[in-house]
Amino acid sequence: MARFTLPRDIYHGKGCLEELKNLKGKKAILVVGGGSMKRQGFLDKAVNYLKEAGMEVQLFEGVEPDPSVETVMKGAKVMQEFQPDWIVAMGGGSPIDAAKAMWAFYEYPDTTFEDLITPFSFPELRQKAKFAAIPSTSGTATEVTAFSVITDYSKGIKYPLADFNITPDVAIVDSELVEGLPAKQVAYTGMDALTHAIEAYVSTLNCAFTDPLAIQAIEMVFDYLPASYNGNMEARAQMHNAQCLAGMAFSNALLGIVHSMAHKTGAAFSTGHITHGLANAMYLPYVIKYNAKDPVAAKRYAEIARKVGLAGASEQSLINSLCEKINEFNVKLNIPATLKDFGIKEDEFKEKIATISENAVGDACTGSNPRAIDPAAMEKLFTCIYYGTEVDF
Repeated sequence: MARFTLPRDIYHGKGCLEELKNLKGKKAILVVGGGSMKRQGFLDKAVNYLKEAGMEVQLFEGVEPDPSVETVMKGAKVMQEFQPDWIVAMGGGSPIDAAKAMWAFYEYPDTTFEDLITPFSFPELRQKAKFAAIPSTSGTATEVTAFSVITDYSKGIKYPLADFNITPDVAIVDSELVEGLPAKQVAYTGMDALTHAIEAYVSTLNCAFTDPLAIQAIEMVFDYLPASYNGNMEARAQMHNAQCLAGMAFSNALLGIVHSMAHKTGAAFSTGHITHGLANAMYLPYVIKYNAKDPVAAKRYAEIARKVGLAGASEQSLINSLCEKINEFNVKLNIPATLKDFGIKEDEFKEKIATISENAVGDACTGSNPRAIDPAAMEKLFTCIYYGTEVDF
């Protein structure tokens, strides 16, 4: 038996933020990030719509990129005092992910972070509040997923939390919120969406419900990401929808080792944070070549290449075309090809890579990867990515 879970309501299209005024409740807490929603006027709009719905509104502002365990606990404490019946999270993946974790600690104050790390182990939510998510970037799709990524900075590890309980009740996918995104963010989040869709399509848990969503998302990213990056607003609106479709696919089919690797390298090196979408974009072509040694995965990568109109007379040539296409996108979007190009120091890479590889194999996303991997193979794969060498094992 398999399960397919989505939010009860997904509102989409320019201006659909106003659906907030139709939520029914007495108190709403609005969780936001560093200020872009305030500067662009969307925070005030959201507050006013919630007030129009007859609710008392409290703000929790300043959720940092890659939110920490500490921020989650702080927000949960505010919720415990305010007692909202709606948690509304607006912004990039970070405030939405943080609010999902806050939700668990609000409803179950005695739960520990360690209790939630085991996938699909959350207590039953919606005892006190429902959840609405409003994305302001086009990548994470956390507004429709059963996932939240929280960083423990003391350990330098990102933890993906996974449970259908944290799939939002309402998603508001309003393309107006992404019109002001910087080009760099468009690039990274767009490649994150592409990775979600490709990993979902080849995941061991893919099914007839997730495949059409994944393929549609892949086609749309290939069609619209370059124009969106170059400032075309119609393309940007299409990308906002594409990332949501990719999210619906991966929330149910799960992901693979591109994400395992990105989670465990994001905060691992002293030379600076590797943004999640950038890491995915860098690792994706190498992982495709590793996974394609599995015949079932190879067939599905070739299907993707055919569906998006890439050339190739054989399965292998189609897979090569897919990797070339991704590499072309990375060049257009100014994404480095290797970890060395990114600026990771060689001695630090060599010192840390064994531990990082072990952590990546243990990541929650590894289980649904189409080809098995152990820490030694993971270390070899990371080494290929560091130096830009061919994956031939």
